[in-house]
Amino acid sequence: MALTDVRLRGLKPQDKVYRQADEKGLYIEVHPNSAMYWRHKYRFLSKEKRMSYGVYPEVSLKEARAKRDASRKLLADGFDPGQAKKRGLLEREAAFANSFEVVAWKWYERNLPTWKTVTANKRLSLLEKDLIPWLKEKPISEIDALELLKVLRRIEERGANDTARVARQLLDQIFRYARLNQLCSHNPTMDLQGALAPKTTFHRPAITEPQAFGKLLVAIDQYQGSIIVRSLLALCPLLFQRPGEMIAMEWSEIDLEEAVWSLPENKMKMGFAHIVPLPEQAVAILKELKPLTGRRKYVFPGQRDPRNKHVSAATINKALQNLGIDTKTAHCAHGFRATARTMLDEQLGYRVEWIEHQLAHQVRDALGRAYNRTTHLPQRQEMMQEWANYLDQLKIRTAKNKLDTKGLITNE
Repeated sequence: MALTDVRLRGLKPQDKVYRQADEKGLYIEVHPNSAMYWRHKYRFLSKEKRMSYGVYPEVSLKEARAKRDASRKLLADGFDPGQAKKRGLLEREAAFANSFEVVAWKWYERNLPTWKTVTANKRLSLLEKDLIPWLKEKPISEIDALELLKVLRRIEERGANDTARVARQLLDQIFRYARLNQLCSHNPTMDLQGALAPKTTFHRPAITEPQAFGKLLVAIDQYQGSIIVRSLLALCPLLFQRPGEMIAMEWSEIDLEEAVWSLPENKMKMGFAHIVPLPEQAVAILKELKPLTGRRKYVFPGQRDPRNKHVSAATINKALQNLGIDTKTAHCAHGFRATARTMLDEQLGYRVEWIEHQLAHQVRDALGRAYNRTTHLPQRQEMMQEWANYLDQLKIRTAKNKLDTKGLITNE
């Protein structure tokens, strides 16, 4: 039987918490201290969940039902109302159902399962910091190109030209979603072609001359920081994967017996799974580190939340800077990839396609088909071991010749 105001006023506290059902998952929860809380039970992705709508009588029966109905509408559209509530959507659903904010969050929730974590976080940051604050309650059907340009210009004015271009692409996707759902008739981002500053060209410095790189390797061996950062820094030249992949390395991805690091597709920039053969030198570093971080998720856990987070994206460059290396002009975290790409080709004579595959670049065969993650794996295992041995020889040569390891401030 549905609740009424008369029934609600007649509910008395008991020794234990008890419930009185209304309709469609809504119920009132009565506590021994006489407090009464509105709850809504629902299912999302086969899981039972609950939401709280406030305290009776501050929240009336009519208001609680309205909140329940708003939640059911989100469920019908394929969204979890619990997540929507965290962003305050339920309170604005009735008044601003067609606002940019509501539509943007619906677009975000709809696409979230298809994105890699890093992509989702970047788009979340753009929405929260650069787009929603300026377009918030504006009806999406009333937003024009000039208004969007003002928003994007604010991003450009702080020197973030590339972020502005990404923001425009994100806006384009939101308006496409809105048009498909008949929330607007025109996509104003189409009128912004050529309106933004050109894409910034990044210079990622790298040492590609053997003698200079030998100096860098010796300097890395002399790093005086924590064992976690020292191990990360030592693995960078050996494995030459992207900095974001290095810092997010997980123990579950490492097989020390088989000497391989298997990266899943959702962590890779190119979107396909990747295998990194581990040379003996890398296995030794990881075995030394495992007693310290082996019970954690990440091989290189962060200091603030070691259970759940890895070291920051700036860790590698900061460590290089602590060694006296100018990461803007001499060598940066990403530079280890260019070093390996150049020296594996020019010094060790390996086939370019093997090198490119090991760099996790998308390599295609003569018929245009992309190679899979195990292509040339035996050859790449041999290449990675010879590369590690070659780096050892560079260090020995540097030490033998007593070369100055401090002259790494600029490229040689």
